[in-house]
Amino acid sequence: MASLWRAATGMSDNSTDYDGVEFWSNPERTGWLTKQGEYIKTWRRRWFVLKQGKLFWFKDSAVTRASRPRGVVPVATCLTVKGAEDILNKPNAFELSTRSDTMYFIADSEKEKEDWINSIGRSIVQHSRSVTDSEIVDYDSNSGKR
Repeated sequence: MASLWRAATGMSDNSTDYDGVEFWSNPERTGWLTKQGEYIKTWRRRWFVLKQGKLFWFKDSAVTRASRPRGVVPVATCLTVKGAEDILNKPNAFELSTRSDTMYFIADSEKEKEDWINSIGRSIVQHSRSVTDSEIVDYDSNSGKR
């Protein structure tokens, strides 16, 4: 049953395989957020770690090399991160959307919400697939001198 769960959630048998991201060391951002559950829509307080284009969450803030994330979102798959107070009717709420899903979070303050939106937004831009070097056409280098 555990292997079925790993297959369904995309987690591998190698529980330390997070694309080599050492989430316990020098994260870009950490903090408590309240997250809505994916299947059972209850709200749970989780410790979040943003590092190298991945948003991890844990049950507690004592994150070490031995810690196992409760979940992870590769931010490159995210399309938007924005405020969601009007959708949830809750202060300091924001959403993170992919093509297929929207996750909702509640920060402890307006400043925390804005800081998370900015950090995640910056990470989306840095890690999303943009134009690669092979797709860049330098017309100046191809034109001959007249």
